[in-house]
Amino acid sequence: MSELAFPPAPNVAGTSLDGTKIFTISLEENAALCRSTGVEPASDGSAHPIYYYIATQVAMGKTVAGVCETCEFDVEEGPMMGSSGVKFTEQLMVGESYKVTGEILSLVRKQSRKLGLMDVLTYRLRLHRQADGTCILETDNVWVLPRKELAA
Repeated sequence: MSELAFPPAPNVAGTSLDGTKIFTISLEENAALCRSTGVEPASDGSAHPIYYYIATQVAMGKTVAGVCETCEFDVEEGPMMGSSGVKFTEQLMVGESYKVTGEILSLVRKQSRKLGLMDVLTYRLRLHRQADGTCILETDNVWVLPRKELAA
């Protein structure tokens, strides 16, 4: 099937994902998360690095359902995580408050042998220290949105 045989993906590149929520990593939550992964919390006050994903997802300007709606995709159809990469400039710290900025980079419609027609969503989020606005990390996430409803 050629790429011209199906309708183009919605044009969502540039959509803001800037958040208004503030995310604070509490001592208790960090300790529980660390212990659930079999490690003790760091003694220097740094938080478990997985908070890069938790904090950015929770504090971005749209819910998962909201991002899917922007892409004209029903969240009930099951978005799938394709990948997530992160670049830290500083460690995440317990007790620190953070805010998120970000945007959708692209939504590309593709044909897959395994999944059929799908959209590949790429979006970027940045986590900023609330106190001074310093960006401490940037993450690019890729989701796969199966488009069963568009399959012939």
